[in-house]
Amino acid sequence: MTTQRTSGRRKQALAAAAVVAALLTTAACGGGGDDENGSGGSKNGAAGYDAANNKVAQAAEAKKGGTLKFASTQDADSWDTTRGYYGFMWNFSRYYSRQLVTNKTEPGKTGAEVTPDLATDVAKVSDDGKTYTYTLRDGVTWEDGKPITSKDVKYGIERVWAQDVLSGGPTYLKEVLDPKDEYKGPYKDTSKDKLGLKAIETPDDKTIVFHLPQANSDFEEMLALTSASPVRQDKDTKSKYGLHPFSSGPYKFESYNPGKDLTLVRNAEWKQSSDPVRKAYPDKITIKFFTNANDLDARLIAGDYDIDLAQTGLSPQGRTTALKEHKANLDNPVSGYIRYATFPQNVKPFDNVHCRKAVLYGADHVSLQTARGGPVAGGDIGTNMLPPAVPGAEGQKYDPYEMAGANKKGNVEKAKEELKACGKPNGFKTTIAVRNNKPVEGATAESLQASLKKVGIDVEIDQYDGSQYASVIGSPSNVKKKGYGIIIMGWGPDFPSVQGYGLPLWHSDYILDSANNNFAMIDDPKIDGLFADYLTELDDAGKTKIATEINHKVMEGAYYLPFVFEKFINWRSSNIANLYTTDAYSGMYDFVNIGLKNPKK
Repeated sequence: MTTQRTSGRRKQALAAAAVVAALLTTAACGGGGDDENGSGGSKNGAAGYDAANNKVAQAAEAKKGGTLKFASTQDADSWDTTRGYYGFMWNFSRYYSRQLVTNKTEPGKTGAEVTPDLATDVAKVSDDGKTYTYTLRDGVTWEDGKPITSKDVKYGIERVWAQDVLSGGPTYLKEVLDPKDEYKGPYKDTSKDKLGLKAIETPDDKTIVFHLPQANSDFEEMLALTSASPVRQDKDTKSKYGLHPFSSGPYKFESYNPGKDLTLVRNAEWKQSSDPVRKAYPDKITIKFFTNANDLDARLIAGDYDIDLAQTGLSPQGRTTALKEHKANLDNPVSGYIRYATFPQNVKPFDNVHCRKAVLYGADHVSLQTARGGPVAGGDIGTNMLPPAVPGAEGQKYDPYEMAGANKKGNVEKAKEELKACGKPNGFKTTIAVRNNKPVEGATAESLQASLKKVGIDVEIDQYDGSQYASVIGSPSNVKKKGYGIIIMGWGPDFPSVQGYGLPLWHSDYILDSANNNFAMIDDPKIDGLFADYLTELDDAGKTKIATEINHKVMEGAYYLPFVFEKFINWRSSNIANLYTTDAYSGMYDFVNIGLKNPKK
């Protein structure tokens, strides 16, 4: 649906967003001062406002036992460790799956570091960065008590190659270990043991060796993803595996009704002595799926459930109630996502850098922030394209267009200078593409529409089916046909590095005919070259420096208008203990070691 003016409903939505933003700004400054609303705890035992934001809340109060209750309006894309791609799935799956290495169970940036899990230590890496060797721990077992072997790990990774059967999950390991796409996956493997991938050796049941054709400095980060979990061949039900994965962790599936509920119970064969990562506090872990966000939030606030599985923040209605009455149950983490507009260069006049810069200077960044929910529920004004959790990020310190500074309300004069420089002194017309299932994107588009009108850029807004984004905005030919000069989207890191965030957005190899994410159609040899340098740079300081340089090149090209470094208002029940946010999962709570203060509740 195309619209050129704000509807009455949209005006109401924008007004409501402004009210919530004002309320949230007050909350950020301290809010109420009594026990219930203040930051120092509450009458009902809640830890306090932001008590679990990048720090551990009530660690000593976690007890064994009880049922930890998750709730969500969204089921996982798949609970199959090979196929899952939702961030909350990766987080939750550590209850029933283990990897050679995983993320540290510590708050903030430290949580994004890798630590041994099934392996006795992090990798022994060859000097050329191409060979990674691991030894498995003693006592690691499946839910039936059989040992987990190196061959189980190899087979689980090989399943990533079976994209015709197990599509949907990350494919980093496939791309790094088999860049020529020579292996056909275990289901088409002609070797007797179905372990024909030559890039992985298993000389014995305890040893696994990876041979990379080319070095990749983030390889161990990829092995920490859930897609590197072991899978036992005799338990592999292929496309049905996500209905009942076979557990290598402290919990196992008891029941799963897609879209309704999921229950995990203790895996009696798991041994604490074999697992340095997981504490396994609850006896049972459940998820209840709701169809209405307001209903979900009301049940969380009522104490019927402990935590929101999706970790995308309370809805405006729930936020308002929670901030007034239960502030001590809330955290306000940076999500790890950047919300932005991007400019496809195959749609004129956005093939001209000055026309792109005209939009950057013409935008009212405070208005865009308000449309996203304000400084607390929306986030700090975005000034560049590298999320705060990624090494090399500089946050608002790097603000080349002064979006959070002198030009935060827009700069009409500079915008018109750029229009003149790009040969469009009287402005131009274009179309913004937004998903129809993301109301906040519609509000953001209308904010941008209003501010650009002041500089002579006439914008129409086209809402498309959000479930079809891969074929609508992911098709460069369709983008050009529709005249989508501006696309509103958001992106977060698969793992906290410039590769895990920016490679599919900014590298020319990732310009695809369909399911394209390089929406700006960036084909810059300098950016490609910096990524090549990054992959072979094994020194952390060197990697950080290159990541910063890549971000600067992206911003110099004015390919993006960042809106916010996104933040959420997340709920935790007063009965939760040992809780903290982590950069490993884009500012989510780390699920794996949550405990209950009163397991009998």
